[in-house]
Amino acid sequence: MTLRIEQQDDRVIATLDRPEKRNAIDQEMIDALHRLCAMLEENPRTLILTGSSGVFAAGADIAQLRDRTADDARRGINAMAFIRLNELPMPVITAIDGFALGGGAELAYAADIRIATPSLRIGNPETGLGIIAAAGATWRLPEIVGDARASELLLTGRALDADEALQWGLISSVHPADELLPAAHAIVDRIATNDPLATQHTKRALRTPRAQHPAIELELQAELFESPEKHRRMTAFLERKNR
Repeated sequence: MTLRIEQQDDRVIATLDRPEKRNAIDQEMIDALHRLCAMLEENPRTLILTGSSGVFAAGADIAQLRDRTADDARRGINAMAFIRLNELPMPVITAIDGFALGGGAELAYAADIRIATPSLRIGNPETGLGIIAAAGATWRLPEIVGDARASELLLTGRALDADEALQWGLISSVHPADELLPAAHAIVDRIATNDPLATQHTKRALRTPRAQHPAIELELQAELFESPEKHRRMTAFLERKNR
């Protein structure tokens, strides 16, 4: 089993678990990620994605990658799984300890929120292996850190440490290793206090191309304006305010 799953009522914790390969992403792990996505598409909950043994994911499995063909490249084996993860209805949080390189970095980029430990090393060394970062880095990374910084990172292949990743906005916070998962759970706890449908609609709006704004917000807001939960929450707010 390359992906350990723990389910709770309002969240799922998924741990990449190939410690002997530094959690390198192989076909079995990709298949497991698809099964995880199918579960969360049917029963939406916030996802915490992390790695075992002090590593998030040191990259794609090079032994498998070396033997892949042009047809494999066109199938987007890793890219399609990461897109599906990114499009889950509820937020995805990556809690990153240690290396997140190559495909591991691209998996982290697919999350909505990224937090890390001081031992973080994140980047895309693909050009040094004769390939490109084709599982989302060339378009997600510019959206996260801007064109200039994404170009530097992808063209040089260097890795960022935690301080620089925080400065660039690639991660939102840094925590000691023993506090990383508690910090991720605290984020989920805060999300869980909000209306799940409003959370899902906010994520959908955030993931919608610029050309479709503001129309997308207006339609999503129209649905929420008619929801019983909106009325209940606003009534409760007004009652508390008037005490």
